[in-house]
Order: sequence, then structure tokens, then C-alpha cells
Amino acid sequence: MEKLKEYRKQKEKASPTKPVENQSDDRENDGDESDDSKLFQSLLQGSIVMENVKWSDVAGLEGAKEALREAVIHPIKFPHLITGKRTPWMGVLLFGAPGTGKTYLAKAVATEAYGSTFSVSSSDLVSKWLGDNRMLVKNLFSLARKRKPSIIFIDDIDSLCCSRRENESEASQQAKTEFLAQMQGVGNDNEGILVLGATSIPWTLDPAIRRRFEKRIYVPLPEEQARIFMFKQHLGSSPNSLTESDFVTLGQKTEGYSGADISIIARDALMQPVRMVQYATHFKRVRGAVWNDPGQVMDDLWAPCSPEDPIAVEMTWKDIQDSKLQEPVVSMSHVLKSLSNTKPTVDELDLEKLKEFMEDFGQEG
Repeated sequence: MEKLKEYRKQKEKASPTKPVENQSDDRENDGDESDDSKLFQSLLQGSIVMENVKWSDVAGLEGAKEALREAVIHPIKFPHLITGKRTPWMGVLLFGAPGTGKTYLAKAVATEAYGSTFSVSSSDLVSKWLGDNRMLVKNLFSLARKRKPSIIFIDDIDSLCCSRRENESEASQQAKTEFLAQMQGVGNDNEGILVLGATSIPWTLDPAIRRRFEKRIYVPLPEEQARIFMFKQHLGSSPNSLTESDFVTLGQKTEGYSGADISIIARDALMQPVRMVQYATHFKRVRGAVWNDPGQVMDDLWAPCSPEDPIAVEMTWKDIQDSKLQEPVVSMSHVLKSLSNTKPTVDELDLEKLKEFMEDFGQEG
């Protein structure tokens, strides 16, 4: 957008008496549209992303995964199966409470699709200059057609495509009209292009936009088995003493928590032993593996301990050589303490609205 502002300033200097409002209207007549298109497309090049999230990294959501495979993966990997009347979906909407994994699903699609993926937010398609919103949308689709098979992922699409209102700005109206035309307009060839949208408030979408998303997939809160998987995934290879029964207990205790909530709990639990090291006043010598070379075992590592420990030495972490500090272990008590301090962020009223929308317009994932 900074490049776009500089370009605008140069145009104004070249024609200072020409009103800004008319510049976008006269583009097609003054022969500058091709130059503008190149500029807009160069700005949108940065939205092309490469992800490394596999289906196996996404906990649960089997229904949503299957629907996305049908809409995206199969047409790209097996085009000979999608012929005649068997046509792929052109628009898929992922809707659900915040933190349930909609964006993570989109990353998995980008990894598995083997095509170009354009990841944009509504703010990427908004400009203060009249006409630029429309041109950004138009050139996004134009660039996607050049690089097909491609996926256009728009996060928080409700900001761009909310219901039209009488007092709405002209720029916003132009962007919506262009979006509608590009998705299913006359003369547009969208073969090999999928528009993937994500929103947590789908009921605010314009009805015409909603209709163009042929598949509307509900992404619910994670089930118990998915929550267990998430705790294991977020703790990862960090040293911990949790058993399988501990993970089952955590899965049972986190009913109503989103994936993002569980991520916060795990991250806080991982930091608790580090805090213990920071505030410890006594340490003791222990035997253990070197943090950056697990195959090497040393007898002179230091670990925090109670002042009453028989071999405790009064010191702080600042007195210990970097390589001699034993990596602390996360315990079940650490995770339970983080859980008690973290409340679920999903509102019950929003959940009810999402379920109503799913019953009226959606498909359960």
C-alpha cells in the first residue's frame, strides 16, 4: 500500500488540477489501466503463500477435511475424474467460533493443493482511494487466473462482504459488486479457481455473497479426542512427565474450550518451569542430557530445588553457565494451574447463532 500511495502522489503531481475522484473513473479511457493493473498485481504478489501444514496436523474436523478434499484436492490431483457434469465447487465458506481452526484448515489446503494460494484479509482489499477497492478485487482474481490452479483464501470475509446498507460508502459497494461479478459474473472463466472464505459471524454476510459460496462448512469446537491430540501436539518434544491418563483428564476438563484456548494453556504451562528457574534461590547438581546434544550425559548440570534439600546450593540462575542449566520438565500440576487461570473464550450466545446458521444454511464439519 505504501507503493500505491507513492504512485498516487506522482500522478497528482503530474495532473494537480484533476480531481482524485475522477482518476479511477478515467483509467479505462486514458490508457493507464494496464499500468495500474501491473501495479495492483505486483502489490498482490506478496499474498501468495507457501504453507507446511498437513492434514494429520489438524485435530478432528474430519467432516470439514473431507469436504475440502472433495472441493480442492481431488479436482487438482485427479482432473480426469472431474469432467462433464461433475464440476468442482467454486466457493467454500468455513464458519465457526474464533479459534476453532478455520485458518489452520486453510493452511492445510494450501499445503496439499499443489497450486498457487493467495492468502488475503479484508484489509488487503481496502484502500482510501475511490475505485482502488474494485481494482484490487479485480486484479486479485486476474492474477489467480494467470496462476491457476489457484486458491483465494480470504480471512474474516465478513468485513469485506457484509450485508449492503443504504448509508454504505461507494468504495465498499464497488468492492462487493466487483467481488460478486468476479465469483460468478458473466464472461468470467473461474475454472481451476477456488474461493475459500472464513468467518466467525456468517449471519452478517450479504445474501448474494452467501449464495456464491456453494459449500458452507461449520467448524465446531474440538471434541474430547481432538483436545487430547492438541495438548500432545502443543507440548511437543518439550520435556514433560505427563502420562496418557493425564492427557485424557485434560481432554475431559476442557469441554467448551477452542483450539486457540488449548494452545494458550499449553504455552503457559511450558513457561511455568522457566519461571521457577528465574525465581529459584537454590539449585542442586544433577545428572542429565545436554539440552543441545541429547546423546551426551553430564553429571554437573544444575536444577532448581528447595532450600531444605540436603545438597542445595544457594545461588540464582545468573550464577550458572548457560550449558549447565538442566532443561526444566513440565508436569501435570503445571498444566492444571494454567488451565485454572484460563477461561474459554467462546461465548454461548455466539455458539447458538452459529448452530442456527448451520441448520439454516450450512453443513456440519
